[in-house]
Amino acid sequence: TACGSTATETPETTAVVEELPKVEIQKVYSQDVNQIADYTATVEAYKTNNITTSTPNRIKEILVDIGYKVVKGQKVVVLDNVNIAQLKVRLDNIEREYNRAVELLNIGGGTQQAVDQLKTELDAARRQYENMVENTVLVSPINGVVTARNYDPGDMTGGSPILTIEQLRPVKVLVNVSEGEFTKVRKGMKVDIKLDVYGDEVFTGTVSLIHPTIDPATRTFTVEIDIMNNDERVR
Repeated sequence: TACGSTATETPETTAVVEELPKVEIQKVYSQDVNQIADYTATVEAYKTNNITTSTPNRIKEILVDIGYKVVKGQKVVVLDNVNIAQLKVRLDNIEREYNRAVELLNIGGGTQQAVDQLKTELDAARRQYENMVENTVLVSPINGVVTARNYDPGDMTGGSPILTIEQLRPVKVLVNVSEGEFTKVRKGMKVDIKLDVYGDEVFTGTVSLIHPTIDPATRTFTVEIDIMNNDERVR
């Protein structure tokens, strides 16, 4: 006798399914990726000229005021010319003596030494006179706008400039860039500039100068960027 099932047992069969990997295919290509860095900058005038005299003198007229636009060569200040008349008389006297000395030398009645000495005096007197004339009527060396006036007519010139004139076409933007970016900045590269007063409006500038030294305290170097500023909106 035995204990068991009279039914026939069938072993379980496991089906094996081969799973294929899912592969995503993409095209590979190369492109330039902008390396963008943001910095806070300062806007300055392209040129700043302090108009003053080489020697103290009394101011006769100031022909412009703060906010006036001037052009290169325009008269802006007239000074007292009382000393010019004295210098002109002295110059004329030396010139007559020199001409007489030359005539005497030509007829055998003078010496070359006397002529040379008077020629030296004449050249010095001419330079002094021309310098005085140049410092009596002062002109603007640039196209720009008057940003400071420190005297009134009748004042004596002193340590401060009579006028300050700044060129605003173009303007330059000064930014201190991190040392790590030194090899990435190039002269002529374009720069996007935003000004607080104009919100998100973008102005285009061009790198015009890269200072060759790095500040050891801040580990930065200075970059100058020009904005054409034809409409003078950037101040």
